[in-house]
Amino acid sequence: MKTVLVPLAKGFEEIEAVTIIDVLRRAQIDVIVASLDHVALVQGANGIVIEADVSIDNVVIDILDMIILPGGWDGTYLLAEDKIVQNALREMQALGKNIAAICAAPFALYKAGVLSQNFTCYPSAEDQIRTDGYQGDKAMVIEDGNVMTSRGPGTAMCFALEIVKKLQGEETYEMLKSGLLATYCK
Repeated sequence: MKTVLVPLAKGFEEIEAVTIIDVLRRAQIDVIVASLDHVALVQGANGIVIEADVSIDNVVIDILDMIILPGGWDGTYLLAEDKIVQNALREMQALGKNIAAICAAPFALYKAGVLSQNFTCYPSAEDQIRTDGYQGDKAMVIEDGNVMTSRGPGTAMCFALEIVKKLQGEETYEMLKSGLLATYCK
């Protein structure tokens, strides 16, 4: 079974986190939700609370197939400052494993030095990252090497489905896309 890590920091974007977690679990992917603050309950940007499975310092990188960062500026800044998350991103990159981020979270990839040349993010977040390689609204999801990025809450479903396609294949992707009525995803 494929295993992914979704780290949550206070102020994460709820639509993105829940969509990613839900869609991947529907695809029979083991999703580990980890808290940065060593607390079980993490509050999102809009006051919704999600229960984490573990604390980030209890996650073993070797078992992961991918790490996925949800956006939300407050949560993103915390992900960009957290030594465990930053080291995990660099280790995943060194191992050639998959990395993904949506909305403002490509900023945390940038801070770790793992953001690929071509990327997308929430409009205006590129000002804090870099404009070179920013693909804007050319696509809902940009994949460059082992790094996948997406634009924001409205692209979360397509982003999650693209992750499913990468980890579980075309057949599972098509089945979920159809079942979720997400025919607008490429």
